[in-house]
Parts: sequence; structure tokens; C-alpha cells
Amino acid sequence: MRRSAPFRVSVAIIVAACGLAAAPPAQARPRVDPGDRQAAFAEAARAYGVPESVLLGVSYLQSRWDANAGLPSNSAGFGPMHLTDAAALAAESAGSGTGHHDGEEDPRGDESRPLRARRAATEPPAEIPASLRTLERAAELTGESRLALRTDPAANIRGGAALLADYQRRLGAPLGGDPADWYGAVARYSGAAEAEAAGVFADEVYAAIREGAERVTDDGQKVALKAVPGLKKVARWLERLGLRPPRRDGVECPPTVSCEWIPAPYADLGDGDYGNHDLSDRPRNQKVEYIVIHDMEGYFQPSVNLVLDPARPASWHYSLRSADGHIAQHIRTKDVGWHAGNWYVNAKAIGLEHEGFLGRGGAWYTEAMYRTSARLVRHLALRHGVPLDRAHIIGHDNVPGTLPSTVRGMHEDPGPYWDWARYFELLGRPLHGRGGPDAGSVTILPDYDTHRPYYYGCDPAAPQAACPPHGSSSVWLHTEPRDDAPLVRDIGKHPTGESLYSVYDHSARAATGQRYAVAERRGDWTAIWYLGQKAWFHNPADRPTAVPARGPVVTPRPGLAAVPVYGRAYPEPEAYPEGVPVQAITPLQYTFSAGERYALGLAARGEYYRAVTFDASRHVVVRGELRYYQIQFGHRVMFVRADDVVVSPS
Repeated sequence: MRRSAPFRVSVAIIVAACGLAAAPPAQARPRVDPGDRQAAFAEAARAYGVPESVLLGVSYLQSRWDANAGLPSNSAGFGPMHLTDAAALAAESAGSGTGHHDGEEDPRGDESRPLRARRAATEPPAEIPASLRTLERAAELTGESRLALRTDPAANIRGGAALLADYQRRLGAPLGGDPADWYGAVARYSGAAEAEAAGVFADEVYAAIREGAERVTDDGQKVALKAVPGLKKVARWLERLGLRPPRRDGVECPPTVSCEWIPAPYADLGDGDYGNHDLSDRPRNQKVEYIVIHDMEGYFQPSVNLVLDPARPASWHYSLRSADGHIAQHIRTKDVGWHAGNWYVNAKAIGLEHEGFLGRGGAWYTEAMYRTSARLVRHLALRHGVPLDRAHIIGHDNVPGTLPSTVRGMHEDPGPYWDWARYFELLGRPLHGRGGPDAGSVTILPDYDTHRPYYYGCDPAAPQAACPPHGSSSVWLHTEPRDDAPLVRDIGKHPTGESLYSVYDHSARAATGQRYAVAERRGDWTAIWYLGQKAWFHNPADRPTAVPARGPVVTPRPGLAAVPVYGRAYPEPEAYPEGVPVQAITPLQYTFSAGERYALGLAARGEYYRAVTFDASRHVVVRGELRYYQIQFGHRVMFVRADDVVVSPS
């Protein structure tokens, strides 16, 4: 989460007391064709006595064998083996002047209970753990430079192999031989301090080896892991690691993930103030409709520390660690977190914070975290009856502002580098087309690995510099069907200016999985209805960035020139009982005019959760008869009154 002060780190290089893995000097080592990553895995496995299947399996769980152009992951890991570099972590943290909950957005999002001024939380300097300095150790073991380990995939793979061999020997386990005997070393590679987290990571690696995999990497390398269907594990090697057991306390997680209970405090701060979440009784009193995906704009432990402070006006249900996918639950799903900046959404949502940065600190998330997050979301969605689609599984950047005055300050995470297509594959609901080439709506679906649009602003030291080319889930939207046309405007985000190509500005972007009504087609370009205007994106037949879609759309009822759009679905005034102040139903600054069409995501009746006191017995759910439709109006979802529109097939 965004911090009031940068997370500063001090690096202490620890030299291991035991011997290094036997390996020839780097300059004498056999080199492989830089265009043959499969051979690089084979060579490194032979050199360090690591079963090739184990080396491939570990790498798959970290990076899916991608090199990521030498960019660090969101937990400072480099290359196919996700070797973590403390120097990169320290530099990234030192450049962080703003964060997830700095700025204008009130994470609670309820003006009926505005947040009071709170004391600033301070973070003491923290020692970087060894799990975030594995590149240093790999350099010691291999003789490779740290630069080579960051930027040369073959050197990086050798570094990972050397680490695995070192872990194996420290356990007293044999090199080479049966992959089953490498279970403890694989668990150690996760860097986890919790026995369950290390074991789940190793189980995922062994599952990948049993199933096999093959793919073409982000830089065009074809890599395959041959399936080993009968592979077993020798669990006693994990026990020798001496890791701590997690505190479970009835956590609400599936049994296939590592999850511990680290509770957020519900504390009375005096003078009518309290923090840092609200007690509720969902789903008995309110249905959960949304699961909101965030990134922390920070690292795991400092972000967890923030949610443990009752004086910090922000909270969320789950935190997810990048390197191994470990989960910390902070709030029961029956209770309401302060995370989305919109009280209506918060009251009906579960919030997941993922370690990492939208643009800074790296552009990629680990496969381990994607998998764990997807398993958790699938579990929660089944338990609460939440459909697995982009109308219900939303990013923080899809949550609408509550009032015209709050639209500008709403947050942008997880941003264009979150791989929504991969995420929905892991959810078991892969995104695909439905309908023919003339379908009345489309689902945005660029090929993540090859779709690399221009962004700037990833480097805090050079905020105007172009971001490194990287896969993206978003497409740019223009006023005309040509690349040099201006971007469409968002009058809420930029009342007096133009949309920006910044990685932090989604004013003129549509994201993977979002469905929009088609406004027009011209050659390789498609126009969609977006914030009251036609918005064009490049969609050539040979490299499509969207696929045909089916589903209902809404348009203003005949006779209405325009209808208002809202940031929340509150009840009519008559629904409020005595003693509960009526909440204004205030339109946002946008216009939905006759002739425009927008994709319908869900239907709802007006609802408001009155929770402004520490005493939860005084909380009230107000339900009305006023009906709303949630529509994909821009990058964010918004609401229209059902009586104002007509629903039809797209």
C-alpha cells in the first residue's frame, strides 16, 4: 500500500559458512546459443547436478521461463529463475515518494463518515531478508557478475541451478538422482519463512513437473517440460528446513494455498473515531457482488504492517506475496474493508492486495502469485456466488468515483501490466469470442505477450521517459481511426486537459475482459462507445486486440435525449428509516446520450450500509425499490437507473 514515508532498506551481505557448489570459473564455462533457452536449462542442470525437470519446474512457477527483458519482478526478482537483487529493491524503494493510499482518494469512500486526520505511520528501516537477496548468493556460487545474472537468461538459469544445488547440499540430500529427493531444496527456493508456504510452492512445482508444460516465452523461446506422471515427493526434506507454522485461526482460504491469519485491528480511537474497517454480517445482511484486485504499490511485509495499524484509514481482506504466492488474511469476508474508495462497492466487495507496483519496480507478477490469487478468488466466488466475469472481478481502476468531486482522485491499480487473460485462464474461465465479425459488442483481448503499447512514467527518476517495452492488457483509444489521432478525453479525470500516455493514466484505455458496445468499424479499426463518445482502437484481423462478444446492452429510453450515470446504486429517499440520514443520489459529470449503447454487467436494487459507529449493533442496511444497471461506461463501471434505459441484445 502507499506509504507516508519511503520504505528504506539497509543491505547486509551475508557470506555463507558452508562451501560453494562445485562449478568451473565463469569464463571457462560452456556457453549455449543465446537463442536456445531449452539448452540453457539442460547445460545448467548438468553443471550443478540438478535434475532438469526440477530446474524447469521451479522456473515455470516463478516466470513461466520468461526473461522479461531484464526487468525486475514486483518482488525484485530477475530472469527465468527469479533471482532477487537487494540493490534493485533498495533503489526502487528509495524512489518511492507516493504510494497506494496517498493522494486524494478516501479508501472508505463514504462522505457520511469522513475520515479524520490521522497520525502518520512511520516505518523503521528494515533489513532485507536473504530471500530477497538470492542474486547475491548466486553470484558467489557461480562467479557470474550480478549484471549478467540480471540480464543474461542463460547466466540467470545457471544461478538458479547453483542455488538449488546449494540448498540440496545444506539439507544433506544427494545431488542428481531422483527428483523426489529435491522436495526440500525446491521448498527452500521459495524463500518462505512459513512451512506451509514453502510446501505449497514445492507442491505446485511438482504438480507442474507431473503434468508437463510447453510454451513460447516472451522473447520467442520455445521451452518444454516433459511430463513425469508418477513423480513422488520425499516430504521429510521439508521438515529439515525448520520453518515456522502459520497462524490459521479459521482463515477463509482453499486448502490448496498457503494462508495465515494476521488480523487487522478493530479499535476505538476515541472521540467517535475508529478503525480500520467495519464489522458486518455478509452475506446474511448484504450479498458480496465484487472481488477487487489491487496492487500494493509496495512490498509485502511493509504493506502488511500498514493494515495492522488502527490509525491508518485503510484495510483490505487479503495480502498476497509475489515470490511464492503466500496469503495473509486480515479481515473476515463477512466484514467490510476500506480499500476501493467507494463505500457502495466496499460494502459489497472483498479486497485482495498483491505485492508489487503498477509501473515502478518492475512490470511483471510471478506465476506463483497469479496461481494462488486465482485459487483464492475461485474459492471466494463459489462461496459467495460471485460470477467469474469482468463485471464482478474488477480492478481498483474499474471502481467508479462516488461524486463528481472524487472521480479525479480514484486509483489506477493494478494497471496495464496485470495479465487479465492469464488470470481468467487460471480461474477456469478463459476469455474468448462469441459471435461473428459483425457482432454488436466486443471483448477487449489483445495477445498479452506480443501487445506492447507505448507508456511513459515507469521510472520515478525519469518520469517522462518511455517505459521498457512489455506485454500489456490495455489498448489505447483515439478520437479517430488512426494512430496519430488524439486520445479520447475523460472529463472527470482531466476536466481541463487531455488524456495522457502515462502508465498511471487510464482515461483513454480499455482493458482485457471488458465488454463494450460497438459504435462503428472502419478497416482495421473498431470504435466503441466510451464515456459518451466514439473511441477508436486498432483491431486488425491478423493481430486482433478484441474478439466478438454477446450480451445485453442498454440505451436511453425513447423520448429521452440523455440519461445520468452514477458512481453508486443508493436507494430512493423513501426507503430510509427514521434516524438514518438520506444519502443523495448524485449524478457524475458524464453524459449518456440517445443513440449510444453500453454493455450491461449486472442488475441491482438500491442499497446503503449505514456504518458510522464503532458499535456494530447500530449499523443498518437500507434497501429500496429503485433498480439500477451496472454498465461498462468507460474504463470504470458506472450505474444507470433501470427506468431510464431500455435493455436489448447486442
